[in-house]
Amino acid sequence: MDKVAGVRLSATAAGIRKADRLDLVLFEIEPGASCAAVFTRNAFCAAPVLMARAHLATRAPRYLLINSGNANAGTGEQGMRDAQACCAALALLSGCQVEDVMPFSTGVIGEPLPVEKIKNGLAAALQGLRAGGWDDAARGIMTTDTRPKAVSKRVHLGNVECVINGIAKGAGMIHPNMATMLGFLATDARVAPALLQRCLAEAVDDSFHCITIDGDTSTNDACVLIASGAANMPVLASADDARYAALREAVGDVCRELAQAIVRDAEGATKFMTIEVTEGRDREECRAAATTIALSPLVKTAFFASDPNWGRILAALGRAPLPELDVARVTIWLDDVCIVRQGQRASDYTEERGRAVMQRQDITVRVQLGRGDAKARVWTSDLSYDYVRINAEYRT
Repeated sequence: MDKVAGVRLSATAAGIRKADRLDLVLFEIEPGASCAAVFTRNAFCAAPVLMARAHLATRAPRYLLINSGNANAGTGEQGMRDAQACCAALALLSGCQVEDVMPFSTGVIGEPLPVEKIKNGLAAALQGLRAGGWDDAARGIMTTDTRPKAVSKRVHLGNVECVINGIAKGAGMIHPNMATMLGFLATDARVAPALLQRCLAEAVDDSFHCITIDGDTSTNDACVLIASGAANMPVLASADDARYAALREAVGDVCRELAQAIVRDAEGATKFMTIEVTEGRDREECRAAATTIALSPLVKTAFFASDPNWGRILAALGRAPLPELDVARVTIWLDDVCIVRQGQRASDYTEERGRAVMQRQDITVRVQLGRGDAKARVWTSDLSYDYVRINAEYRT
């Protein structure tokens, strides 16, 4: 991972849920930075989500404080007091204001936050801050993830080369409108706050909102984009500025790579599936159709079994919210094999060809609706025995 000037990170083991595991992450951001964020839309959003949103509304943060192992969700007023206590403890140690700290949590829902363990880990977190702390931070935010997720890119904004780094966590409880994911991105570019928020929202809509593993939306999701402003460049403040297109593309690339990494690390997953729906009336109906297929337990288990049971795809599409769908105009492909043409089994399809595709680890289901020019895609995983085992044993 490249270093991002103006941002330092650390990760330490505070013993929040398991001993000797990195579980407390700290970002330090130089004054003058811009910050954008998007949060879960779950009505039971966690205490740190409420507090992070409120603090960001008052000022750009100096610190991001992240713990794994405990979600501090479903904890009521006590959860808010606990989140506040952690922010206050960090503020006291660092000399900043409480509102300068944005808290984030991920882990088990409904259990009290171990505030004293977090407080006890803050001194080590502050002492360990360094520009090269990205890899440890990526590990420190993991829960059921089997591997860290980190991406680093460089982009030219005018004649200045800037760095964009991103880390994310997530492997289950993943669905559009955020997912159980946390994502943290940072760049040294100078970007006005309003434009940075637009950039993040657009990037998230084409990445983290296009993944689904199990249809469950978390209480704790958040994605943050920091622009430290350390790069020697004029501030980027307008979407009409030619530099914005380059920034938007680079941030989008980082988000897409992180989003796909989440699906590839899905709990118990053995397959990575891209569901592409084209020739729709608008993007919304294409995305809805793709999501319906991606969420079908019968489709997902067929892919796990490498069983070319294409009727399950057809049935899932048929219950998608597609008013007045003319099934006779529908074509469906498994990679390069056409399985449905004019709403029925393709005349040249054979079980052997379908099974050959289903043996692959990466598979694309392509649906042509034959009713417009819009398109959308969703990334998902199969559903295996291990998904049930991992979630059945999650608290043990």
